[in-house]
Amino acid sequence: MDVRKDLVKRISYEERVVDISDKPAKEAKKVIEINLPVLRKRTDTVLKTAGQFAVSTVRLPKAFLPLVQLLVSDSDISREQLAFELDELFSTLYDHPLSEHSRTLTLYLRKYKLIPNEESTENLIRFMVKQVVLRSPVEIPDVIVDEFWSFFHELISAPELRGLVETNLDIVRLVLRTYEPLIVELINRVKNLRRVNQHAISDMLSKVLVLRGDLRILRRQIRAIRYIKPFFKTDPKDFAAQAQIVAQMVREFGPLFIKMAQVAAANSEFLPEEIASELKVFQEDVEPMTGEEVKEAFMEVYGKSPTEIYFNFDVEKPLKSGSIGSVYLAKKPVVQNGVEILIPVVVKVARHNLEREFQMGALAIELMLISSQYWAPHSKILPFLESMAKQIKEFTKGFEQELNFEDEAAIQTRFAARSKQSNVWHVPDIYSSSGRILEMEFLEDAMAVNYAIEKLVGRDRFRFQRKVAENFLFSVMEQLVIYQEFHGDLHPGNIMVGHEAQLYLIDWGNAVDMRGKWALVWNYIVAVLVADTDQLADVLIKMSTHPEENLTRKQDIVDALDETLVKKQITPIRGKVIRALREERMEGVHRRLQCVMQLMSNTYQLGIVIQSDYLHLSRSIVAMAGTYGNLYKGMSKITLARDLFTQMTLFPVNLAVDRLRNKKVELQKYLTVGD
Repeated sequence: MDVRKDLVKRISYEERVVDISDKPAKEAKKVIEINLPVLRKRTDTVLKTAGQFAVSTVRLPKAFLPLVQLLVSDSDISREQLAFELDELFSTLYDHPLSEHSRTLTLYLRKYKLIPNEESTENLIRFMVKQVVLRSPVEIPDVIVDEFWSFFHELISAPELRGLVETNLDIVRLVLRTYEPLIVELINRVKNLRRVNQHAISDMLSKVLVLRGDLRILRRQIRAIRYIKPFFKTDPKDFAAQAQIVAQMVREFGPLFIKMAQVAAANSEFLPEEIASELKVFQEDVEPMTGEEVKEAFMEVYGKSPTEIYFNFDVEKPLKSGSIGSVYLAKKPVVQNGVEILIPVVVKVARHNLEREFQMGALAIELMLISSQYWAPHSKILPFLESMAKQIKEFTKGFEQELNFEDEAAIQTRFAARSKQSNVWHVPDIYSSSGRILEMEFLEDAMAVNYAIEKLVGRDRFRFQRKVAENFLFSVMEQLVIYQEFHGDLHPGNIMVGHEAQLYLIDWGNAVDMRGKWALVWNYIVAVLVADTDQLADVLIKMSTHPEENLTRKQDIVDALDETLVKKQITPIRGKVIRALREERMEGVHRRLQCVMQLMSNTYQLGIVIQSDYLHLSRSIVAMAGTYGNLYKGMSKITLARDLFTQMTLFPVNLAVDRLRNKKVELQKYLTVGD
């Protein structure tokens, strides 16, 4: 039986062999002739690609050679040299075939939804738009939402994706660009290592330790992002809960974001009342420095503790705390008429590592914007993101001016001398200054402006508010017109008042110099009001950080501005401007002024970045306008407009009266001393 089965198997096998061998030779040859060209072509492609990859990879060490030569040379290097060599190196890395293959891989991953694609981007933006509509304190018309989606679909109609490798290279280059000054300093220190002493070596090591501190700052700021999730889980109309979450997130982000919150609070009429109230807290007070931080600042500057210099200096009880530092009351021994007495002084102490806090804050924002290319892969959005990142960096320059107390002391001393010519406003005198500690005059009868107003009720309160507003407007106009320089951050937290509504202006970390800006600012205002896009484009180009480069794109800028005006149904005014504006009434003028933000958004798309001086000017004007408006809280806008017109008209008269009154006071003091 087994032999029979084995015989059957062998016969079947022989039949199959015969069947195969009997196939026509022509058919086998035909199969070879059809597949050989395809196989040859694919083989050539693979070999060619492999060859290009190998050649490019072999050339990579050569691309590093100029950078290595720069680092090992004996001469010191500059930031420009380092930036140039890094740009050349990254250009080679971008051209490597691996980058091209990463784009193909990225397209494949997005196609099969393994990573975010256009569909997920649109879903994400739809979610954000829905949240904005739900959480808006005012109803948003459907026509505005439809106009946004029309603009969005035009924006992403021609996507040009970047590969994952290129995106990672962008992030690495951004981080290196941020650290270029520190890297250059470290490299030059190393090159001069033989000529430096132990103190310089320690200083070099401290620069390296900056990286550790930066990582702690970035880690804290990234943790603050976790508040976004509970924010979106709140009821869209529960502004109180949202306000608390926003405040917690701002505190954890740190000084840069506290400054931004102060700017937002200055324009609080556009925010829900609950959120505006939470943000206004940052104008009045923030978390104080710890006692150890204050002692470390004194040891760094003077090599002594505060109790060795002052009496009654309580490091745990500041009078006030802000994003830059904390303010303390103390007593200092001085000799007057041969007798030693104790006088009260105010001591302002800067927080530690503020410069790094601001730089890391700007870096965190830039990293989030660049990383958004992964979540929103549309290159048409890229100009917005890049310009926004550069604009934020310019914006932070205005804040960074407040970090050096030596500069603040110079500004405050200058304005203190000017304030002595007036009886309306006063600036405390500076007694001493250093990089982190200021000592100044104590204002005995001064109190916070909001506190002074809240103490009063009824007509007394309204009368006091209007008097403070009158003095505030007079002070601003005197600084602006007479000195062409004014306080750069006049929010309510920096204004104190006396019982007679006289003003005490504090926190002179920065000032706005109007010299050389009047013509450009005036042209900008006129261009916006009359909708002259050609003139407006000229102004924006002159205000930009790269006017020569942007001038070559002027027509594109004009076209973008024209398109915005058409969408907003705003027509240019030709001929008599005043008559045309009068015919449009306040509603029409308000609509024209509202277009300013839309016009600026077109410059972002075109990559125009406005200089920090003009951003700082606009921020200061917004702060002053918001403060002036808040002084009329509880009163009608008609009262505000009437007082504004009256005080501006009577400014020359009021200035002359103030000067005469001041001369009279000086004469009385002179006669009293003479007696």
